[in-house]
Amino acid sequence: METLVYYLPVGMVAGLIAGLLGLGGGVVIVPALVIVFPLLGIPNDLLMQLVVGTSLATIVPTSASSVYAHYRRGAVNWQLFRQLAPWMLIGAIVGGQIAHLLSSLALQRSFGIFVLFAASQMLRANKPEHLDRTVPGGVGNAIAGGFIGAISAMLGIGGGSATVPYLTFFGVNVRNAVATSSACGLVLATSGAATFIATGWGLPNLPANTLGYVYIPAFLGLVIPSVLLAPVGARLAHTLPTTTLKKIFALFLIFMGIKMLLT
Repeated sequence: METLVYYLPVGMVAGLIAGLLGLGGGVVIVPALVIVFPLLGIPNDLLMQLVVGTSLATIVPTSASSVYAHYRRGAVNWQLFRQLAPWMLIGAIVGGQIAHLLSSLALQRSFGIFVLFAASQMLRANKPEHLDRTVPGGVGNAIAGGFIGAISAMLGIGGGSATVPYLTFFGVNVRNAVATSSACGLVLATSGAATFIATGWGLPNLPANTLGYVYIPAFLGLVIPSVLLAPVGARLAHTLPTTTLKKIFALFLIFMGIKMLLT
């Protein structure tokens, strides 16, 4: 019961961020669970696998709530979604398998480096020399989608920290990028969560109340507030100026990246 004190506010922030920035909430959930899980006695050698698996499972309903809110405003670019999502799905399966083999520390450091890079690209996307770029065609989107899917599944994030900078870098309106990222995040989080459940299934050293690498009490404590707050974030995304939205996104990524590198 005491752990609900940790999970509920984290879930609220994750849901708000998911709707506002198209992140799925993983960039909030992952660092928070890295702090909370050791307090529950979860061993270090399983820490990041359980953190990532639980984060991905939570992102599934959170992203669904966010996507629906953006869909009602007609903001999802379904053409880009169809080009990216299948390759993200494949990448997420591969990334989930790789994460099973890596150490917790390697995953944590990778997370920090990745989001700092994504933040730098997000800030550069406003520069004039980038405004005439267009989103690549089939091959380019296949490579980008596969890479984003793999990284997202490895790190337990919904993909928005890469998808939104990728799309805005090529001139997509940030609101449409956020909405499309939410839709893509739903696909790859579902695939990634299923992979983490499968790879952790039946392992003898997992703590109680787990489904593969998903820790059920944390999932339940996070998912309810995150689903409720995601539509609120989506409304804010369609209210704030686009330049403000980009700056909020980039600054948030910088903060989380530094935190993960120093933890």
